[in-house]
Amino acid sequence: MRHGKKHNHLGRKRGARVALLKNLSNALILEKRINTTLAKAKALRTHVEPLITKSKTNSTHSRRVVFRYLQNKHAVNELFTEVAPKIGDRPGGYLRIIKTGFRQGDGAEMAMIEFVDYNEVMLKLKAEGAGKASGKKRTRRGRKKSSDAAATATAAAATAKAVVKDEEE
Repeated sequence: MRHGKKHNHLGRKRGARVALLKNLSNALILEKRINTTLAKAKALRTHVEPLITKSKTNSTHSRRVVFRYLQNKHAVNELFTEVAPKIGDRPGGYLRIIKTGFRQGDGAEMAMIEFVDYNEVMLKLKAEGAGKASGKKRTRRGRKKSSDAAATATAAAATAKAVVKDEEE
């Protein structure tokens, strides 16, 4: 039974799991993007996002709390000086997990986890999509919008009146 099991144990005892998450967190903060298994990426997201929220306030207490989890002063400095100012205006959802297929050796599902505002390709695509979105919104079935339908209905009514007048004459 899984009563009270709130997080994935990742097949490790507590000490090994804490060390794994600490090392993955440090690598993610320093490199901005890492490849790992999907289960580890999901566990890492729940571990790192509270630290990023804590890093929004640059105080000595916040730095000490974050350092207690990371145990790496370079990662803490990077988090508070570069990462937090860039994603500080977000209300959450600082990390993105992208599935990348299956590992050759054991078939484990792999994923790439990255900071949302650090992927330049996605930011460019989003900016281009925003430029295109200013036009009409496309629907899957290609139905007409209500204003187009109203214009079509009035045009059809006008032609019907013209046909009726021609028949009367």
